[in-house]
Amino acid sequence: MKIVVCIKQVPDTAEVRINPETNTLIRDGVPSIINPYDLHAIEAGLHLKESLGGSVTVLTMGPPQAEGALREAVSIGADEAVLLTDRAFAGSDTLATAYTLSSAVRTMGFDIILCGKQAIDGDTAQVGPEMAEFLDIPHVAYVGKFEDISREGLRVRRLMEDGYDIVETPIPVLLTVVRELNQPRLPSLKGKMRAKKAEIKKLSLADIGADGERVGLAGSPTQVKNIFAPEARKDRKTLAGTPEEQAARLIEELRGLKCI
Repeated sequence: MKIVVCIKQVPDTAEVRINPETNTLIRDGVPSIINPYDLHAIEAGLHLKESLGGSVTVLTMGPPQAEGALREAVSIGADEAVLLTDRAFAGSDTLATAYTLSSAVRTMGFDIILCGKQAIDGDTAQVGPEMAEFLDIPHVAYVGKFEDISREGLRVRRLMEDGYDIVETPIPVLLTVVRELNQPRLPSLKGKMRAKKAEIKKLSLADIGADGERVGLAGSPTQVKNIFAPEARKDRKTLAGTPEEQAARLIEELRGLKCI
C-alpha cells in the first residue's frame, strides 16, 4: 500500500506579526512548524501502514528550508520524504499548488493520499479536494474516524456541522483529516537519528512533467491583495453576576441598542 501524506511548513501563528506599513506578514525571525492538521495526517498514514502494510511518503512543496519539516516527519515514522522545489513554483495559489502536488503524486504513484483539512496560514481547505479532482479520484473531507479499513476500500466518519456522515470509498482515494481523528505520536530518539541521515528526494518542474503555465504565479488565477490586522475595538462591556443576571443585563443592553 503506497500512502502519500502531503504536508506544509507554516509560520508559527503564535509568533506571526504584520508589518503596519506594507500590510504583509513579517516572516524574518518567525519559527516555522509543520501545519498542525498535517501532523494528524501523518499519524493517520502511519496507522494505515500498520493496519494494511506498505509505506508512508511525506511530500511538501516549498523552498529548500522546507526540508526541516520533512525530516521532522521522518523522525515521527515516515519512510520517505520528497521535496518539490523550483523557483517556478513561487507564488502559487491553491489551484496551482494542487496542480503541482497532484503532478508529483501521479509521478510517484499512490494508493491513499492524506492531507490535513487546511493550513493554518491560509485556512482555505481547498488544496486536498482540488488534488483529487486533478487526479480524478474520490475524496472524503473532514475525516474524524476510521470505521473500517481494508485493502479494497475504507469506511470513514466525516464530521459535519450538525453531526457526521458514514462514507464508504474505494481505493485509490484522497482524505483530508481533522484533529478528532487521532493523537499524533512524538518523534523517538531512534527516529530523530534516522531523520538526520535520511535522504530527501528533490523534484523540480521538469521531474514531475508539469505544464509551466499552470504552476507558480502564471498558473494562479487568484492573488492575495493585502493582509491586515483588524483594529482593536474598545467599546466592549463585561457583564457580571449570575448567568440569569447576565442574561437580563444583556437583554437590556440589546433593547437599548434597539436590536430587539
